[in-house]
Amino acid sequence: MKTFIVAELSANHNGSKKTAIETVKAAKRAGADAIKLQTYTADTITLDVRTKDFEIEKGSLWENRYLYDLYQEAYTPWEWHAELFDVAHQEGLVCFSAPFDKSAVDFLETLNNPIYKIASFEITDIPLIEYAARKMKPMVISTGIADEADIQLAVDTCRKVGNNDITLLKCTSSYPAPVEEANLIMIPELAKHFEVKSGLSDHTMGSISVIMAVALGAVMVEKHFIIDRSIGGPDAAFSIDEKEFTQMVKDIRIAEKAIGKASYGLTDKMRTGRNSSRSLYVAEDMKTGDVITEQNVRSVRPGYGLHPKYLNEIVGKKVNRDLEKGTRFELKFIVK
Repeated sequence: MKTFIVAELSANHNGSKKTAIETVKAAKRAGADAIKLQTYTADTITLDVRTKDFEIEKGSLWENRYLYDLYQEAYTPWEWHAELFDVAHQEGLVCFSAPFDKSAVDFLETLNNPIYKIASFEITDIPLIEYAARKMKPMVISTGIADEADIQLAVDTCRKVGNNDITLLKCTSSYPAPVEEANLIMIPELAKHFEVKSGLSDHTMGSISVIMAVALGAVMVEKHFIIDRSIGGPDAAFSIDEKEFTQMVKDIRIAEKAIGKASYGLTDKMRTGRNSSRSLYVAEDMKTGDVITEQNVRSVRPGYGLHPKYLNEIVGKKVNRDLEKGTRFELKFIVK
């Protein structure tokens, strides 16, 4: 199954529509299947309040900043969306977005947004999830800060309105995320436990977590994408550039080929390879009436002779003809 690879634009336009458009085109060159936007304004996602509650906690990439200021810098202007969707479609990319309130959903509906992504920190916003799910588009939900009850409630909310196209993304909500906290084993667990599709929204550095996610069954992987980290910006530190993304896509496609499919059947190459396996051959010249021993009939390579499983059965019996060393042993050689 081909993994759906998503390039996350996030704030990597740095306030420039030209950069945003160039990033969409670069995502196509890099091999992405989709480009994802975030649809909010500072006012739809938080309040312009300067109290401790609204200050970003220490240890964060954005510590000591106020939420409103960060989102005012990072948001993608809504007036850009239509052109970004158009450019993506011209490039052959799927373009979709994460809404952060009901007005964003309404706006995205005017653009025929094909998929709704619920960000990790919005998984508890049940009214938002229900409102988006009612549009009957595929729902993709990140689980970065969620416990089992949170995830179950989000999934149940979608199903309650008849929307069963749900993909849960394992996500570590640290920026960047330490690889030892990736806990990728949750990808198949999410799919099994909640009976949904699953994937990865990755904030670790590099692409090894993404490649492993594909091996663990991820149907979708998402990675923050930037043309060049040197342009800076709120998300630059944990985004990968075009060269890195291109290599990641190549590695994913190779990994998909390596995974294959579960089957005990033999390929043509495997059948040919069996010719090099073990089988029973006459190891010494034998005369009619000679007793078969483990010295004169042996299990050796190649595999054209009798299956080795018969060796214990035939030892001690006599042969009914002269046999030359190197003859493929057959059951018809035994005196009955």
